[in-house]
Amino acid sequence: MKKTTNKISETLSNFIQAESFSGIFLFFCALSAMVVANSPLSHIYKEFWEQPFGFSFAGGFYGFSIHDWINDVLMSIFFLMVGLEIKRELLFGDLSGFQKAAFPVIGAIGGMIVPGLIYYALNVNTPSYHGFGIPMATDIAFALGVILLLGKRVPLALKVFLVTLAVADDLGAIAVIAIFYPSPEGLHLSFLLMAVGIIGILSFLNYIGVRHLGIYIGIGIILWFCVHHGGIHATIAAVALAFCIPVKPKIESKEFIEVVQQMIKIFANKDKERKNILLDTEQMSAIDSVGRDFVKVQNPLLRLEHALQPLCAFIIMPLFAFANAGVDIRGEVNFHIDHIMLGIMLGLVVGKPVGILGLTFLCEKCKIAARPEGVTWSHIFGAGMLAGIGFTMSMFVSNLAFDDIYSTDVSKIAILLASSIAGILGSLFLIINHQIGKAKS
Repeated sequence: MKKTTNKISETLSNFIQAESFSGIFLFFCALSAMVVANSPLSHIYKEFWEQPFGFSFAGGFYGFSIHDWINDVLMSIFFLMVGLEIKRELLFGDLSGFQKAAFPVIGAIGGMIVPGLIYYALNVNTPSYHGFGIPMATDIAFALGVILLLGKRVPLALKVFLVTLAVADDLGAIAVIAIFYPSPEGLHLSFLLMAVGIIGILSFLNYIGVRHLGIYIGIGIILWFCVHHGGIHATIAAVALAFCIPVKPKIESKEFIEVVQQMIKIFANKDKERKNILLDTEQMSAIDSVGRDFVKVQNPLLRLEHALQPLCAFIIMPLFAFANAGVDIRGEVNFHIDHIMLGIMLGLVVGKPVGILGLTFLCEKCKIAARPEGVTWSHIFGAGMLAGIGFTMSMFVSNLAFDDIYSTDVSKIAILLASSIAGILGSLFLIINHQIGKAKS
């Protein structure tokens, strides 16, 4: 159990490092997209993403535009990793018990409700009201990237709080997407029932001890197809698949240790009588046994999450940013479409910190949960400001919320501006707060 805990801690550490760097890389890709979209290459940039990509068979075309491949297919891989992360946190991390989870989860709830209400109040009775989910999201990569750049200016407990809050926020964003943003074509009950049946099969495979990831991924692709045609956004299938991925390895660490010790013993005995550098049959057999058990002793969930981290951090997320952040502002952009601009900016910049601070403050006063030791209310407010960096998740919801390109462009500009303001203000606030604290001490 101790080794499993250490491995989980190491995985979380690697995840944070990858996420912090990917936040910087994401910013670079988003900036590049804006530059290209407002250059003479603008028309090439726009036309490229709309190119169909797939194959022809029996007189029909099967595939999507490149843009849809990124937003629907590749982003499903990202949401698979997010689902694995949430499951790990629910079982072993800071969401595994009520006492540990209550404070950041309540903060995440406040950080979703208040921004959503601000946007909805400004856009009620307009065609843009359904964009309320846009300011509810937090981009964990950007937020972690900024807070880690602050180094020792913020306590470790605050970093853990923000990580946990962001994970809970991701879970909330997934629920919002599933409930409020179905396909414009409507729900198709037959496909959804098939999806439920497939989830039942995946759960049964987990229950009976099937640990081969290839089987889960293969069935998961069928699940994606059913959910996609069922009228719910296909990324939800990836989250459902993640929750069916087994955690328990095929063999326990104790068994693996015995196999390794047996191999060491064989090699030690053979070295005493070795006459040449060639390995004999017994040594080769021992190596093969360790090789087979090397995979069996790993937690399938951690193994898949570890494999997906670099793929998502350095390919999928940057590609998504480059494909979606390019808004041409040279032409006439109508910033007065309802109150989309104001709703998103106020939601992310004001609603996030107010919601997180307000609900966690009530939570502590009602003795539901307490702040982490060493974390002040000013720290919570600063973290709440950083949580206003919506970027990737907000843009993803924006694509689902609006059908017309004009509203989508306005929302994306608002997201970029609000996320930048939230990151700058949150960083300055925490730096000044740190300096004030040093001066007092």
